[in-house]
Amino acid sequence: MKTADLVDAHNDLVHFCQLPFRQFGRARTFWGPIATVKCFEDNALLKACLQEPGNGRVMVVDGGGSTRLALLGDQIALILKSNGWAGIVINGSIRDCAEIDGMDVGVFCLATSPKKSAKDGVGKCDIPVSFGGVEFKPGHYAYCDADGVLVSSAKLA
Repeated sequence: MKTADLVDAHNDLVHFCQLPFRQFGRARTFWGPIATVKCFEDNALLKACLQEPGNGRVMVVDGGGSTRLALLGDQIALILKSNGWAGIVINGSIRDCAEIDGMDVGVFCLATSPKKSAKDGVGKCDIPVSFGGVEFKPGHYAYCDADGVLVSSAKLA
């Protein structure tokens, strides 16, 4: 399902995230119900949430737009894949990008950084988060492909 086609068919139901995401992983297109984590330069809560069954959901992470420290690396990407998450959208950075790019995962992020994040568990999950001019609410739907990230309150597929 192409985001461009969704915009054409459902323009009044979708909102476009206006950030210049980079895309990694072999899953170049993914979509599903949204789950959220809000954390800043600390990925312990994100890792804990991804250890739950994903059931085809898309994890949306508001990392405050930080490109200083990575919130996702190859080990957490393996957790994402093995627990059935459709993909992840990060308002922040990742590391191990070459390894992640070869995995069967879908990752959207702002940048890469070799520096790992803190592990204090600071943050919140399953709350509405906003970035790129879009509000991501748990249970709404994210649609992601090479053209960008869309959000809808309704399932469109």
